[in-house]
Amino acid sequence: MKFPSLNTQILIGCLLGVAGGSWLGGSGAAAAPDALYGAKIVGNLFLDLLRMVLVPLVFSSIVVGVANLRAHDQMHRVWTTTLAFFFGTMGLAIVIGFGASHIFRPGEGLHLEMFAEATRNYQARQMPLPDYIAQFLRGLFQNPFKALAQGEILAIVMIALFLGIALVVGGERYRNIRLLIGELQELCLMIVGWIMRLAPLGLAALLLQLVATQNSALLASLGHFITVVVGSTLFHGVIVLPLILWLFTRVSPIAFFKGSREALITAFVTSSSAATLPITLRCTEQHLHVKKDIASFVVPLGATVNMDGTALYEAAAALFVARLAGIELDIASQMIIFFVAMLGAIGAPGIPSVGMLSMVLVLESVGLPTEAIAILLPIDRLLDTVRTAVNVEGDMIGSMIVQKIAGEKS
Repeated sequence: MKFPSLNTQILIGCLLGVAGGSWLGGSGAAAAPDALYGAKIVGNLFLDLLRMVLVPLVFSSIVVGVANLRAHDQMHRVWTTTLAFFFGTMGLAIVIGFGASHIFRPGEGLHLEMFAEATRNYQARQMPLPDYIAQFLRGLFQNPFKALAQGEILAIVMIALFLGIALVVGGERYRNIRLLIGELQELCLMIVGWIMRLAPLGLAALLLQLVATQNSALLASLGHFITVVVGSTLFHGVIVLPLILWLFTRVSPIAFFKGSREALITAFVTSSSAATLPITLRCTEQHLHVKKDIASFVVPLGATVNMDGTALYEAAAALFVARLAGIELDIASQMIIFFVAMLGAIGAPGIPSVGMLSMVLVLESVGLPTEAIAILLPIDRLLDTVRTAVNVEGDMIGSMIVQKIAGEKS
């Protein structure tokens, strides 16, 4: 007997969770306490498993992502231009995500009881801005063993950045360390694959809790959020990125989309920039006329580092979750999200399931409830199609701009 795919199992689990929660909220009120208690145990177990692997995966992914720059020292101008483009457009995408979320405000006025504890914890952490900035800066640089043991996300990101840069500077002297951390990342991804087998059950339990204690207004708010995210992602992909391309290269958007359509359609269908990579390279070299040495560096690097659509989604999702929890994030918290969403993309493999872990990373960085993935993951596959296409589009546009700026001088 052939089992359904994981995506199908997750969909079935979500539907069962919604149906069970609706029944408990209505005619099943007598059974609700016991069912909700069991669902809470299962849901918390799933979240704890994700938190268990989060720290080693984030640490190893960022180190590997930065260390992978080592092989291109002879192309200094090419890779510095590439990184400037990647981080510039990702930063722009995050600003667009924040802007759209602030303008259209999905989730406003809908406070979920399930997140009440997180709300109290967040309010208890509030402090004057000067104290907050001082604590933030102090939290960036900590004893690495303490940070890893206690899951201090920002400190872990900084440690990984420094270690990755040191491996780049050290070159082949530290090849064994680089290989060891790469193998740690592979082991973490294997464990993520095991945990994801429990996702249908874990998400069913979380959704059962959510629906049983919440009214139907959540569905309308979720539809509003989907519209805002898809609209802002398309704005970035159809307007902003082609405009940047035209400003630097004078290549028209029509010519670009005509040459890149195979890769964009494949990225949309597969939701995987890694699986699309061979087609992306072929379109970039043959249709968009980027030199092989530049395309073969920029495009694969972009498949792991350049995540415009993902960064935009995570910024908008964090504000959406904050509103569902009754929290209005201040500027300092939004700057942390900006920082973590961007750096969390470094080295993250271009596969669908890892996106959920990076979302947990962003939520935990500012103390938002990670239970919110019960709301976000059922719609993630839909949103992932659009944002992956924009991720791949950014890789191709980046290679064209790098060739124009740095290719002839490298």
